[in-house]
This record gives sequence, structure tokens and C-alpha cells, in this order.
Amino acid sequence: MFSRKTTTRVVATLGGIAILGATLAGCSSSGGSVAKEISLLAGGNDPANTKLAKDFAAAFEKENPGTKIKVETRPGGTDGDNLVKTRLSTGEMNDVFIYNSGSLFQVLHPDSQLQPLTDEAWAKDLTSDFKKTVSTSKALYGAPTATTFDGGVLYNKKVYEKLGLKVPNTWNEFVSNSEKIKAAGIVPVLVTYGDTWTSQLPVLADFANVNATDPKWADDYTANKSNAKYSKEPAFAGFEHTKEIYDKQLMNKDYASLTNVNGLKELATGQAAQYPMLSVVIGNVVQSNPDQVNDIGYFAMPAATGDAHATVWEPNGAYIPKTTTGGKLELAKKFVAFINSPAGCKVQNDAGVPAGPFATSACTLPDSAPALVHDILKYQDEKKTGLALEFLSPIKGPNLEKILIQVGSGISNAQEGAALYDQDVKAQAQQLGIKGW
Repeated sequence: MFSRKTTTRVVATLGGIAILGATLAGCSSSGGSVAKEISLLAGGNDPANTKLAKDFAAAFEKENPGTKIKVETRPGGTDGDNLVKTRLSTGEMNDVFIYNSGSLFQVLHPDSQLQPLTDEAWAKDLTSDFKKTVSTSKALYGAPTATTFDGGVLYNKKVYEKLGLKVPNTWNEFVSNSEKIKAAGIVPVLVTYGDTWTSQLPVLADFANVNATDPKWADDYTANKSNAKYSKEPAFAGFEHTKEIYDKQLMNKDYASLTNVNGLKELATGQAAQYPMLSVVIGNVVQSNPDQVNDIGYFAMPAATGDAHATVWEPNGAYIPKTTTGGKLELAKKFVAFINSPAGCKVQNDAGVPAGPFATSACTLPDSAPALVHDILKYQDEKKTGLALEFLSPIKGPNLEKILIQVGSGISNAQEGAALYDQDVKAQAQQLGIKGW
């Protein structure tokens, strides 16, 4: 999974789909009457987060005359994480706040610090995957604030059509396609180590395939079981594939310095054909190459064995702390419901470029959604998806991107890199105090 710094870099780079916020409110929460003002804590203080939070607030106020949603921003990264945890623990959290789903959500001790939302009407519309990322065994606590996005391979559809290629399902098919692309004088696989976080995709976007092979892998990994190591199959495949791309010289020559933004331009114009990447970066293509946006498609990371499954990153959630009570709780619940109402969905669609399907059936993708979103939907319709590991386990070694750059540059072999990462994971699990390590 991506580190907090990586996630911040991705979102900041894209100006992509943002998340919500909040501020302290002033109306009395006593009694049974609905309050007129609540506060909303945004998921960051960057322009995209701030704008979306304010847009949600303005749209809600317009639909509910006389109400006020005061928006407060917070830092991103670790500082923002610490602020959220501190406010929850001291009872000073805003009436509604936006924060991560998945493993970081679990760290908030939701059963004791958040209001359960299981019985809210909108909850029935959520996808099962999203429910998993904002729930405990006791209750569901969050509502989605944006679309999902997937990790896999972005590809140039025109290049594929010109060369008569079919979307690969297996890794061998992917390599065969890549060799044909190389023979045509086109870069087969984009590698952009100029942005170091991008090195992780062959491993991270392969996790749905790992999970399809062994549905218990994430639990065994968290519990430090000997079978669930990156130096062993099925998780080892991502390291092998990274090294194979280098060994067969299927990558661009400037792999060490090429950046994500410039790599996307090459993909859009057909100078390169395939790019292991997150679908959320399509926002950059909208800005740099708007006429070529729909020339870019998506397919799941090809599987070492079996059918390819798309790895899904779920959106952040909107949560209500236990300290929001009385009339403020009623207004807060109404606001959270609004986020996934037709008007709230419109705010989300207007705010950025959809990078995947919504996590709720209440929202509909616009006709203008990029072509790759429709490719992603096929995997969802065929039930060939799986959550990214970060939504299933709290453990991620901080040095994955550096280790994979060594493997992908021929400095280390795949086995050495995977073993090194297993040690990185162990050190992180011990630092987190996770049982069994």
C-alpha cells in the first residue's frame, strides 16, 4: 500500500478527486430539535480538498435554507493524522470529519469514538468492498466522499488497435504483447522512477491477484504466518515481474529520471503503450492532453496464474464522532446523507475527474467520464476485483519504493528485493506493536 507521504503526493500531483472537511459550530445541541449549524473538518488544506468541502457545504445550505456548515481545513500527512486522533481523544472533534477508510480508519477506535451509521437509509446503497473499509464487527461508521480508483495497467488503445493486440489476462500474454510493441519501435512499458512512488505499482496493483489465489493471505500476513511473505508466491510475483521488465529491456531508456506527468504525456500520444499505474492519474491527462484522454484504457495487472483481478482503492469516508449529539447529530446525519444524494453526487462529479466507479449506487458517473472508467467497470460487473492490501492490513514497510527501484534497475534480483522487503515489513510491524511479530 502507499505510504501517507505517497498518497499525499499522488493527490497533490493530480489535483484529483478530493475529500471533505469541517469546522466548529455554535448552535446548542441540547434537546431534540435539529441544530442550524455544524462544523465540517476537511481531509486536508490543499486547494482541491478545500474547494470540495466548501462546495459540499454551499450545496447543502442551498438545499436546506437556514442551515450553516462551517468548513475547517487541516494539514495533510502525519500532522493531519495526529490532529484527527488528538481531537477524537480529547472530545474536541468537529461535528463531521473526513478521514481515510481501511486500516487507518481502524486505528481511530471507531466503536468507542464514532457514531454508528449502520441503519441510515443510504447505507444499503454502498458496495460491499466499501462497507468493509469503514466497518467493525459491531457497526458501519462512514459514507464515501468520492469515486474509487484502481491500480493496474493504463494502455494506449490506438497502439493496441494498430498492432492487433488483445488485452492480456496473464503475465505471459502481457510480455508477449510488450515484445510485439517493442518490435514496432514503441516503448512497451513506461517506468517513471523520477517519481519514486510509481515503482510500487507492479507489486501493489497485483494484490487483487494475490487475494484471488489465497483469500486468507492478508490475515496471515498481518499475523506473521510463514506462508504470507513477499519472498514466497503468490506475492513474490510482483517482484519477479519488476525484474523481468528490466531484464527483457521492455522499458524506456530514461526510466531513472522520467516523471509520472511526462510519462503520461508519452502514453497519451502513443510514444509508449503501457504503464503500470493508478487510474486516478487520468486527471493529469485531462490537463495535459485533453484530446487523447479517451485513447487511454485500463486493464487489471495481468495474473501470474488464473484470471486477472482489478485492485481497488476505496475513497475516504465521512464520519461523525461520538461527541456530536442531540440536534447537531441529527443535522450531521442529514449532511452525511446529502453527500450521497443526487445533489451531493453532482458536487463530486463537478469537483474532479472520475477515476473509477462510485462506492455507492446512489451516485452515477457522468457521460463525460474517461474511457478507462468504463474499462474498470467491466471488472466490477464480472466480480473480478479485490481491495488493495492497505484496506486489509495495517502493515506496510516504508522502503518498498526504494527496494523496487533497486530491483527494477537491475541492482538487486527479485529474490533479494523481496527478502529485503520482508525484513522491512517486520521492522514496521514491530514498531507498530502488532501481535505475533
